[in-house]
Amino acid sequence: MNNILVPIGTSPDSSQTLQYAVDFASNFGAKVYVMDVFNVTTAVGSLANVEEKVAKSSKEHLKEVIDQVDTKGVEIKMATYNGDIIDGLKSINKELGIDLIIIAPRSNDIQEELYLGNTSGRIIKQTEIPTLIVPKGTTFKPAKKILTAFGSGILKRSSILTPLIMIKNKFRSEVSLLLVKRPGYTEDDLKVNTALMDLSSHLSITENGTTYLGVTEYFQKEHPDMLCVFRRKRGFFKKLWEKNTIQKSEFFVKIPVLVLSVKKD
Repeated sequence: MNNILVPIGTSPDSSQTLQYAVDFASNFGAKVYVMDVFNVTTAVGSLANVEEKVAKSSKEHLKEVIDQVDTKGVEIKMATYNGDIIDGLKSINKELGIDLIIIAPRSNDIQEELYLGNTSGRIIKQTEIPTLIVPKGTTFKPAKKILTAFGSGILKRSSILTPLIMIKNKFRSEVSLLLVKRPGYTEDDLKVNTALMDLSSHLSITENGTTYLGVTEYFQKEHPDMLCVFRRKRGFFKKLWEKNTIQKSEFFVKIPVLVLSVKKD
């Protein structure tokens, strides 16, 4: 794990997410890139240096956030992008090769309606980069118990599991597998990829309406430090795929959630 990206928005808690990312990165010898995205379009006849001024302001904002964290010797680099957040992420990923994005949910408050807001929701649903969702204010600690939940054991590429394997090996984590049989499942869904099985000697099978409902059923019993799920259109976020925001009534946990990508599935 070499390059970790932290998108920085206007939240006053951005430095907390960055601190978690720095602490996480220090265990892997990874670099951290903080990214700010702005959207400036200049009409004909307008000042030619408007974009340059906004970019400068954006970098100053990033510096302020960086100054609030203990870097612990981790190399932190800044990146700005004029345009859409998803286009920006794809651009920097193409240039650098991002191994992991670390973001915060919209709020930890159960009274707050949304778990993921529009921007964080789009990052989860519209990119293929592995993403770690870290509740605001979470202090980094090694994940000793990881619950990996899925509705299908089919994986077209074992390399999808790389971030989970790296975390497991680094922190000597205990990984539990939970296969949720959902309505319309096929026999192939029950065939668990051998690389996934190699991660754990413990596979539980439950039957439920959605993968998330299966997770909530096992959550209290397992008491994991981290939840791992897969980003695929008929997977964990199945019912949430149509919109970018995710409500707490549909999904809410107070531990880091590692979202792995399954392309073209």
